[in-house]
Formats: sequence, C-alpha cells, structure tokens
Amino acid sequence: MVGCEWYEDTGVTEGVDQYGYDGEDFVAFDLKTKTWIAPTPQAVITKHKWERDIAYNENVNNFITQECIEWLKNYLDYGKSTLMRTGTETHVSLLQKTPSSPVTCHATGFYPSGVMVFWQKDGQDHHEDVENGETLHNDDGTFQKSAHLTVKPEEWKNNKYQCVVQVTGIKKDFIKSLTESEIQTNWGKTNRARNLACLYVTKYLFSTIICK
Repeated sequence: MVGCEWYEDTGVTEGVDQYGYDGEDFVAFDLKTKTWIAPTPQAVITKHKWERDIAYNENVNNFITQECIEWLKNYLDYGKSTLMRTGTETHVSLLQKTPSSPVTCHATGFYPSGVMVFWQKDGQDHHEDVENGETLHNDDGTFQKSAHLTVKPEEWKNNKYQCVVQVTGIKKDFIKSLTESEIQTNWGKTNRARNLACLYVTKYLFSTIICK
C-alpha cells in the first residue's frame, strides 16, 4: 500500500509505503530515516536487502514526498467544485397530486447527504401522519429527500404547518409554510385541459357532451 497526506494549512506532508504477507504487516518504509521497518523476524532479510539499494530508497522517498503530493493536489483541484460544494443550492417544494393526497415536502440539490426533513405544527415538531422518504441520489451528485404529510385541507388552513429542512454544514434552516400559494400541483391544470377538450368536441361535432 502506497499513499500520502498533505495538510494545506501547515504544508506538512506524510506518507506510507508498506507491504503485507498472509494477512499481516511485512515491511514498511520509514520516511524519516529512509530505512525499512521489519515488524516480524521473517521480514528482516528483506529489510536488509532493500536497505542496501540506496537508489531505490531515494526513489521511494521522492515518490511519497513529491510525486504523490503533486498528484494529490491536482486531484483536489480537479474535484474542487464537488469536494468543496455545500447545500446552498438546496431547493424545497411542497407538492400535492390532488386536494385529498398527502402534501409532500421535497428537498433536493443538497450536498453532502446529511439532512433532516420534518414537519411542524404551530411551531412544534409534528410526527403524526408523517411518512419520511429515503435520501436518494441525483444525477449531478447531489441528494434529495421527502417527507409526506397526510392532513385535511381544513386542518392545515386552520393551523400553521411548516416543513423544515436542515442540511449538514448550513446553519440556516430552509422553511416552507403550508399555504395554497406554496403548494405545487397539476390537478387543476388537468381538469381545465379536459374541459377545453370537451368544449372543442362539442363545437365541431354539434353534439352534447357532459364533462365531469
């Protein structure tokens, strides 16, 4: 196993080059002394053999302290947009299929995956008739999660219901109040489209059609 570490704030670098045999440690390179450590008697012969090859040990040291660090910095730079992003792109919506369907609080676009999505009633956490969905992956590497609230319209119109979304790394909560203006639905549009279709048929076929 070969690897390295780089601490950006201090500039300190560390690394390992170690080998195992039959499930146990065999030999490991010591960066400070540029020698090999043999944790078992069976590895002593290999330790002495490798330590006689000074050029090889210099190559190992250079790789861990220089080449590996450069690769690490490049990978961090390439993936900075992903590694350094936070949940500031989180979008919260209230969705409902029909007036009698549960109201879904849907949070998406957050990163990392740590999130809490829950409902409140009149300022208090509300767990009754609430079904929590799983955290799912989005195609762009972010995540989404939903919480479904089953409540009658007259109930949420007479009380203050809110969906609260808390994302890891973001101090401010994302809050959506349950009101008619906040609910996104297409059931009204669907009914309107059906009515228009019925009027169209009535006009051109000169027949009477009752649409419900």
